[in-house]
Amino acid sequence: MNFIKKIIQKQDFLSFAGNLSYAILGFVSFLLLTRSFEKDIFGEWVLFITTSNFIGMFRFGITRTAIVRFLSGADKKQEKILIGSNWLISIVITIILIIIVWLSYFFAKTPIDHSGFKLFFRWYPLFAIANLPLNNALTVLQAKLKFGNILFLRTLNIFLFDLFLAINLLYLHCSVTTVAIVLISLNALTSVISLIKQWDGLRFLNYASRKVIKEVLDFGKYTTGTLIGSNLLKSADTFIIGLSPFLGTTGVALYSIPMKLTEIMEIPLRSFANTAFPKMSKASIQNNLEEVKRFFYTYSGSLLLLFIPFSIINFILAPYFVVFLGGEQYLDTTNIYRLFAIYGLILPLDRFTGVALDAINKPKQNFHKVNAMVFANIVGDLIAVFVFHSVFGVALITILMTLVGIIFGYYFLHKEITLNFYRIFKDGFSFLMHFKRNL
Repeated sequence: MNFIKKIIQKQDFLSFAGNLSYAILGFVSFLLLTRSFEKDIFGEWVLFITTSNFIGMFRFGITRTAIVRFLSGADKKQEKILIGSNWLISIVITIILIIIVWLSYFFAKTPIDHSGFKLFFRWYPLFAIANLPLNNALTVLQAKLKFGNILFLRTLNIFLFDLFLAINLLYLHCSVTTVAIVLISLNALTSVISLIKQWDGLRFLNYASRKVIKEVLDFGKYTTGTLIGSNLLKSADTFIIGLSPFLGTTGVALYSIPMKLTEIMEIPLRSFANTAFPKMSKASIQNNLEEVKRFFYTYSGSLLLLFIPFSIINFILAPYFVVFLGGEQYLDTTNIYRLFAIYGLILPLDRFTGVALDAINKPKQNFHKVNAMVFANIVGDLIAVFVFHSVFGVALITILMTLVGIIFGYYFLHKEITLNFYRIFKDGFSFLMHFKRNL
């Protein structure tokens, strides 16, 4: 009993629980939405969410990694300055992006209204305002390893959204626009809670420092590119398919079903990355590179080994999972789903080479790594969509560009801390055996 209590209180468990609950409720949202709308309308929703998330990566990516890294070794005074500076940067960037989106819609209203992106251009500005305090709170809470609070905020947000979607499917039958308005309202609600609980750090806005803002932006100019690139690796597929006259929003809907598999894999990846980054950053700041390497081997190796049986099960049972996620109308995407099962095997090495590069203050190298992946992905996607008109080809390119990322990431990281590739598997296996013995 005491062992179980200790496990539940661990940061890794809380981070994992938060991402797991969010992902499960996210799956419920997905299931309800696929059954609430036709393929073309559902594809429009996917474009709204994908584009909003992509823009959000720019809004908060420019500061999030830097703030988490710097806060991990900051004293109380420096903490106020960092959080206040983060708020000021976020406000300015959000205002700029809102103006750009509004002006774009004003000058290109007719073509946008006849495209799959109309929901985004109409409603993103309000969405950006609604989730500003929430996202700042998530940054501060991650830096402080307060994963229990993150669990509460994210779960409340999506649970209420799922509740509405269920009622909508059974009784209301609202339009996709109404669904977007409800999502915006729920983000505003959780933002208000963040403000009331003072988790977001708005009260430190007056501590913002020009010097600290410059330091954060200097670090963030690379991590922003990295985060945008990382998001673009997933969202570029959706954007390019959505722009294709051959595939359009229906193609987006079809591709979104197997893509959902990656969110299952993202649960442990995101959870362990969230806890590994502050730990590795602290070890790097203390010039303890052996500790940095130990974290890298343990986290990447254990997840890689855990993903093997998961990927095999997904490959074999792909048709059943596809029908469960979207219904029989999406059964044609089974082989694409199988490709993503293979893709899952190589995700841990790609993710943790990037995390380690940022942790040892080498965001420029991580930026170059992601740039190589983005280039390979976009070129491959354009050929797959506009030459072969193939959604399957887009999924195949995803595997190839991830291999590019692993090669570049490992090369850059090895130059800085001299890695032993064999230890990824050895330390990962040792960690899993140690965990099993303590159960």
